[in-house]
Amino acid sequence: IGRSSVLTCPHSSNITLVTWKISLKVGGLCTLAYRTDQKTDSTNCSDSMNWKLRTDWDHVLEIQRVGIAHEGNYTCEIAAEKGNFQKTHHLTVLVPPRLILYCDGHSNPVCKAVAGKPAAQISWAPEDNSTYREDHHSNGTVTVLSRFTEHSTNGTNATCIVSHPAGSQSKSIVC
Repeated sequence: IGRSSVLTCPHSSNITLVTWKISLKVGGLCTLAYRTDQKTDSTNCSDSMNWKLRTDWDHVLEIQRVGIAHEGNYTCEIAAEKGNFQKTHHLTVLVPPRLILYCDGHSNPVCKAVAGKPAAQISWAPEDNSTYREDHHSNGTVTVLSRFTEHSTNGTNATCIVSHPAGSQSKSIVC
């Protein structure tokens, strides 16, 4: 999320038409087209999706500042002298969660992995009993809350470990 993503077409010589058909999970269909007579067309595409370089040289699609709204299927279709070619990319956006660690009113450590996509996994060191809850948000992100339930945590250093495909993080606390 927040970075640029570059999607490629099949390589071919003597191309006459390149079309990107983009079917977003939310928001419908967007089409970018280029013909060799230098005519380009864009239908229902956001300003963040465009050709990476000159269309007559490079038929690569660049998505700037990728967000959850960019998730979907991106199909490049090429018409060339040697035939028609197609390649589909399935774009899934990873959102790293924000880690929050605090002590509740009963001196139990509480760890939250806020608004990650997909849901993060939480573990504790030292290992012990913990409760686990997921809250799903309308934008597709998930907040995970875990409460360390060791009965004698006073003075014990508890470390929350958050594992996520976008990266792992950990924090320690003494309650």
